[in-house]
Amino acid sequence: MVWLGVDLGNARVGLALSDPELTLAHPAGNIAVYGDSFFALEDVCALIEDEHVDRVIVGLPLQMDGTEGKSAKKARRWADNLTKRLKLLVDDDQSPIQTVPQVTLVDERLTTVSAHRLLLDASVRTNRHRPVVDQQSAVVILQTALDGAKEKKEAIDVR
Repeated sequence: MVWLGVDLGNARVGLALSDPELTLAHPAGNIAVYGDSFFALEDVCALIEDEHVDRVIVGLPLQMDGTEGKSAKKARRWADNLTKRLKLLVDDDQSPIQTVPQVTLVDERLTTVSAHRLLLDASVRTNRHRPVVDQQSAVVILQTALDGAKEKKEAIDVR
């Protein structure tokens, strides 16, 4: 199994992939979108095909009070459009995708702050953060989802 994490930035869509054991997230690059994250949908579908992704975790940028603003609504539309495109791929006989990967939205509040801190901890100078912060945010989003799934599984196994 492989999971894909997605951070919908304004200039770039950051991507992260899990290892097959679903324990560790690592950066998988950025897609330049020039202000419109919908430009990234085809490239994300291609990555899903190439990496045999089973689940997609999309960051949902809630406001600090937990409500949904304009960015969160756009993320929901983006996730819905991704699901629709993936369904079309499953119907295509030439696509390696046999089933539609589950697309899940997760709260991504403060992931950019966490990403900046991780980059500072890795001795990446602040003037070099901009090109990589979106993919590092995707790593934070995906790792949080992986850790949450592991905790749920462990809780089930204990019972």
